[in-house]
Amino acid sequence: MKLVVDVGNTETVMGVVDDTRATVASWRVSTQVPRTPDEYGHLLRSMLSEAGYGAERLDVAVVGSVVPSASEVLLPTLRRLTGREPIMIGPESPLPVRLEVDEPRTVGADRIVNTLAACEVYGRDTIVVDLGTATTYDCVTADGAFQGGVIAPGVSAGLEWLSRRTAKLPSVGLSRPKRVIGTRTDACIRSGIFYGIVDALEGMVGRIREEWGRGDVLVVATGGYAEVVGPHAPSVDEIAPFLTLTGLAIAGEILAD
Repeated sequence: MKLVVDVGNTETVMGVVDDTRATVASWRVSTQVPRTPDEYGHLLRSMLSEAGYGAERLDVAVVGSVVPSASEVLLPTLRRLTGREPIMIGPESPLPVRLEVDEPRTVGADRIVNTLAACEVYGRDTIVVDLGTATTYDCVTADGAFQGGVIAPGVSAGLEWLSRRTAKLPSVGLSRPKRVIGTRTDACIRSGIFYGIVDALEGMVGRIREEWGRGDVLVVATGGYAEVVGPHAPSVDEIAPFLTLTGLAIAGEILAD
């Protein structure tokens, strides 16, 4: 089993992936809360124990990070936990993907492993829509080429902006409203945010399809909000909330050999 860690700007997603590439346990913790290696160690051991997966069952830890300062603190903990050097994923990792963009060294680890997972799992031209802190749209060819994409403000950005910038508007969570036309302030906000996200997704996917010029393109939604937004976006073909963790596990298989 592999412990996979996706260190994002807002949240760090950790998971245990078994030999069938299934995510059998997962957790989300704040990246923005400063922690020492000892605190990370206590947190991880507690979560693993509660889920029934002791550290002794872990073969290796695989890490993808877009926040170097956070991963630097985390790495000693993972080293002690597994007894092995963690595998770090980045643009220079020898993986069977090609970064066909102008500045390959700037491509985030999450987008690299999403490309790897899309190629390995689906084997089709794919648009991966990652609904996280940012919403990213990645164009991945059937043979594993990342050909660029789009980075847009994420779901949480809209939620936070309204609560911070408007004194009288309440903070609401993301969920599908019963009606588009709200009759209460909180319902109006919920409708605006939810359908704004869905319609933005639909519009962007349509633009990408038209410009990319590929025929039978698969659209896969992943990330923390995939299961909330994905079912209501007609262009989404597959919902794979743990695609990034799957990609990290696959990368670990390849690089551990």
